[in-house]
Amino acid sequence: MKVLVVDDETDVQVLFEQRFRREIRAGEFQFAFAHSGEKAMDYLNQQSSEYILILSDINMPGMSGLELLQKIRTIYPTSPPTVMMITAYGDADSYNQAMQLGADAFLTKPLDFTNLKEKLKSAL
Repeated sequence: MKVLVVDDETDVQVLFEQRFRREIRAGEFQFAFAHSGEKAMDYLNQQSSEYILILSDINMPGMSGLELLQKIRTIYPTSPPTVMMITAYGDADSYNQAMQLGADAFLTKPLDFTNLKEKLKSAL
C-alpha cells in the first residue's frame, strides 16, 4: 500500500522510515512524503491512478490539512483515498471539522506507532 505522509516537519520522514523499516522491507508499505498541502496535491495529481492512504498534519503553513482534506474529498468523490488527520492539538473543534470534511480517522501527536500500524493494516 502506498501511503502519502503530509507534514511540514521534515524529520517526520526519518521517523516513519525508522518505525516502519520492517514493513517497508517486506513490501507492505511504500511511503511518499510531502511537506505542504500544495505539494501533496501535486503528488496526488501525478499519482492519481494509485490507491493511496493519506496521513496529513492539520496545522501547516499555506494550505492546512483541513483544506487539503476538503480538496481531496471534492476531487476524488467516487473512489476516495483513506485520509487520516494528525494533530498535536486534540481539540474538539479540529476533530469535529475533520470528521465533517470526511476524515477516516483522527490521530494525535505524539503518534502511537503501534496503534497507527494497526489502523493502516486494517485500511488495506
